[in-house]
Amino acid sequence: MSLAAGTPARSHDEDAIGIPPPCPTLVPAERYYSPRFAALEAERMWPKVWQLACTVDHVAEPGDYFEYRCGPYAVLIVRGDDGGLRAFQNACRHRGNALCAGSGQGLREIKCGYHGWTWDLAGTLKRVPGRKGFGVLRMPDFPLVPVRVEAWAGLVFVNLDPDAMPLADYLEGVPDDIAWCGLGDFRCYATLTVEVDANWKTIADGYSETYHVATLHPELLRCVDDVHAPQRIWGHTGKSDQPYGVPSPRLDGALSDEEVWDAYVYTQGALMGAAEGTPFPADERRPGQTVADLIAARTRSFAAGRGVDLGWADTDRITRLHQYNVFPNMTFLTNADHLTVMCSRPRRDAASDPDKGELVMFLMTRMAPGAPRTTPADVRVTAGTAEPGVVLTQDIRVLPGVQRGMRQPGFTHLVLSGEERRVINMHRNLERYLDLPESECMRCGTADETPPT
Repeated sequence: MSLAAGTPARSHDEDAIGIPPPCPTLVPAERYYSPRFAALEAERMWPKVWQLACTVDHVAEPGDYFEYRCGPYAVLIVRGDDGGLRAFQNACRHRGNALCAGSGQGLREIKCGYHGWTWDLAGTLKRVPGRKGFGVLRMPDFPLVPVRVEAWAGLVFVNLDPDAMPLADYLEGVPDDIAWCGLGDFRCYATLTVEVDANWKTIADGYSETYHVATLHPELLRCVDDVHAPQRIWGHTGKSDQPYGVPSPRLDGALSDEEVWDAYVYTQGALMGAAEGTPFPADERRPGQTVADLIAARTRSFAAGRGVDLGWADTDRITRLHQYNVFPNMTFLTNADHLTVMCSRPRRDAASDPDKGELVMFLMTRMAPGAPRTTPADVRVTAGTAEPGVVLTQDIRVLPGVQRGMRQPGFTHLVLSGEERRVINMHRNLERYLDLPESECMRCGTADETPPT
């Protein structure tokens, strides 16, 4: 189902999903709104894949806990008295009551609020009120049901499948590809969960291609090269990267350096501590310096203010944004001083409604080595009130219209290009997990063709 980490690179026009086809890839639109399809995902996919649940900052100390929910599933992640990280299905072994909700600190035991059954932080049953009434009840027979849990780069993943491949294998080539960045030095200071009237895949597609940049993000087009943005697919994972601090080639050299700077400040200024309207630093410019060099210099200075030395990072490592996709629903965007992680999933209060999803953003900052961890603030908002920056706000605002459009009777298939290969790869993996018949799979052709029987 996946390629092993370290698989040799193929030619520039071929990777794990093969040579791009000579025609569009057609994806059945009903995958995005069909209750039957959502039920298949809940049955065959969500319990079998590694999912980002929280960060190490959420569960840094003994007694810290975090409840992860995705559709009908709930997982309780706990930092034990021994410092070990454990996860359990969030259900009392007596009558199934959820044991914990949300997140918190100082947990000494896990006690059901319904009838009082109690476990230690390692999941061992310790107390059963009125135990004699059950006859012969052996305490070791009723531990909390364990869930696979592993951490990578400060991110905590869970998998409900006890036979799942190790997380390192699932991530394939990603850890080695981004090892230079030192992701473990980032700390999560907040999460933002945005409730969106769109399927989780509709949300995920938005951060799996750059084809939309030219139309949806005209401000961003003025400071990013969306054309020379190479992609690679490993199997469960894929990546692309885009140079920032340069105008898109689509603009044919029409912008001045000042205009490129202004666009970067407007869309990305927070990454270098520059407030909106910060003027072009012409007086700081040395001979031969590009706009990207000036952005890198300002970013190094901003990092130094919080005790972070970016002297090891050249201009490209500071200004080139690397985006990694991990099936089914995660992406992270990073460079030498930036890490934002995003996940989409079925909305917890509407798990049976395919038109309801949520986008979770993990907001991170690089800290000096050895910096203490603080518990992130977890914030939930509606799409109408969310404003996580110019570009992400534009991404969120477009999603309900995309979801409505896919429900129209004349819209039968998404028509995807080779540039949208990370979207194609998500569906390719989805078809494998759901074991779909060939008649329901993606195909190459035109939307008005009758698929082969």
